Amino acid sequence: QVQFVESGGGLVQPGGSLRLSCYVSGFTFDKYIIGWFRQAPGKEREPVSSINPYEGRAYYADSVKGRFTSSRDNAKNTAYLQMDSLQPKDTAVYYCAATPDYYCSGYSCLAENLYHHWGQGTQVTVSS
Repeated sequence: QVQFVESGGGLVQPGGSLRLSCYVSGFTFDKYIIGWFRQAPGKEREPVSSINPYEGRAYYADSVKGRFTSSRDNAKNTAYLQMDSLQPKDTAVYYCAATPDYYCSGYSCLAENLYHHWGQGTQVTVSS
């Protein structure tokens, strides 16, 4: 049974930072791409980042490029999303998700419909 444990969300002031964690169990972590997505109130869920399991190369949506950094520790079955220079527009519920490594490559892994395993989400609020 696949289980996700997301953590690290919270309230932060504009310009601040947060690091989200996504621990996954129930499958071979280093055979899965981890995606990060977010959904703001009243909006559709959108991609944030994806990271492959091998060299850890990450891809980012334009809205977060240069501010967010994805990483993973396969030995700990955990992926991370470091979020810097946060702005109110980044307020959303953030989800991590997983898809097998052969499903996609590069920027194509930002497509939400490729992911079949999802975490419960963690709220990030950026406000003064």
